[in-house]
Amino acid sequence: QVQLVESGGGLVQAGGSLRLSCAASGSISSINRMAWYRQAPGKQRELVAGITSGGSTDYADSMKGRFTISRDNAKNTVYLQMNSLKPEDTAVYYCRFDTYWGQGTQVTVSS
Repeated sequence: QVQLVESGGGLVQAGGSLRLSCAASGSISSINRMAWYRQAPGKQRELVAGITSGGSTDYADSMKGRFTISRDNAKNTVYLQMNSLKPEDTAVYYCRFDTYWGQGTQVTVSS
């Protein structure tokens, strides 16, 4: 079993930055891919960025150049650095380790 706890969400003005963290506990040695997703009100959950155990990353097109995913294996933590935030980035952000999901953290970007 894997437990995931996100943190770092909040309210920020457009153009600002936030860094989300996802700390994992439990049996994560076999986890290969970690990712961030987001879900805005009335919309489907969408992939934001992913990172493999080998460090390969991928991003949704709208996040490229603004968001950076990284991981600290020693801390069992994945991060999402979000810069140049826009009001349309407002959503609940979830981390995912293979089939395990966190509870989500709210990000609100004001115009």
